[in-house]
Amino acid sequence: MKKIGILGSTGSIGTQALDIIKYNNNFEVSYLSAYSNIELLVKQTKYFKPKAICIVDKTKTALLSQQLSTLDVEIFSGEEGLKELSCRDNIDLMLNALVGYSGMIHTFLAAEKGINIALANKESLVVAGKIITDKIKHTKSKLLPVDSEHSAIWQCLEGEDIHQVNKLILTGSGGPFRTMDITKFKNITKNEALRHPNWSMGSKITIDSATMMNKGLEVIEACWLFDIAIKNIDIVVHPQSIIHSMVEFIDGSIKAQLGKPTMNIPIHYALNYPKRVVNNTSTFDFLNSPDLTFEKPDLNKFKCIKLAYQAFKSGDSYPIVLNVANDLCVAAFLNDKIKFIDIASYIEDALEAHNSCNINNIDAIFDTIQNTQNYIKNKIGNN
Repeated sequence: MKKIGILGSTGSIGTQALDIIKYNNNFEVSYLSAYSNIELLVKQTKYFKPKAICIVDKTKTALLSQQLSTLDVEIFSGEEGLKELSCRDNIDLMLNALVGYSGMIHTFLAAEKGINIALANKESLVVAGKIITDKIKHTKSKLLPVDSEHSAIWQCLEGEDIHQVNKLILTGSGGPFRTMDITKFKNITKNEALRHPNWSMGSKITIDSATMMNKGLEVIEACWLFDIAIKNIDIVVHPQSIIHSMVEFIDGSIKAQLGKPTMNIPIHYALNYPKRVVNNTSTFDFLNSPDLTFEKPDLNKFKCIKLAYQAFKSGDSYPIVLNVANDLCVAAFLNDKIKFIDIASYIEDALEAHNSCNINNIDAIFDTIQNTQNYIKNKIGNN
């Protein structure tokens, strides 16, 4: 029986993970957490009966306790409660399905305790890649990627020598604005940006897909996950989202991982690793599939990709600025405070205004986060 804790159990990744666990007798849910979705957290707690839960929104704590008064479950609240769960080492796997850079500290805390981590929070490695990977090496815990692209690369690299890899090829759908003329970007609405052609995801990652910042963040995450130079990572636009990513080897061979555009498969693989277990999701039908096409990403339309490469090459604290500025700008766009085209523009401004600092501990990361938050909030407030 594999004991699993899930941070972000009411979000897109968390709910899909629990759907998988529901039909598999090999798992026991040890803890769950939600930001504020008390209704769903209560349902999940009653069904899976975890030993502990956390609601980050402290105003919901009393109501949560009241609704679960008949169950024997520890109830935590706030960021401190979330940290308490992250540090619990009496589990086999922690799924970090939190959204945004705030999920980083929980990956770090779990790594510090030697806990194996199924990582859906790509921002963890964008913000603290070196510190987390150094900690992983020291404690000998494992990072199991959940993003479909990184899961694809991981599966392609199984049994291979990383030194025989020529490059990694991350695929991306191109989002809803792949074919839109750049002159129309100034009029993009929130509803249009949230209408992804292939994937059903949370609002934040859906906007990241629309700006293609998700590909930029994934490139940085891949550098840390697979210990490969950024110059050896390419992005290819693949509108059908059937090939989830590829690995090219030094002899010219290319391995690709294919499947339906569903997160069920990479989540299923990470939860069950190192075994492959029967998955009840429907299989891909090659004979009735669309033609597979490939394009070069337009870096003029999707400036966020270029900014991500630049931030990583600049090193030190720049990827933190990139990630934090993006999270805040996406939130501002979703709250109708800025336009779609402002997202990339404000991120670029934040990077240009930043004075690099050496990131050698968690405190230095939080200092950079705070400075970037102040810059973006002032930027949005003054426009």
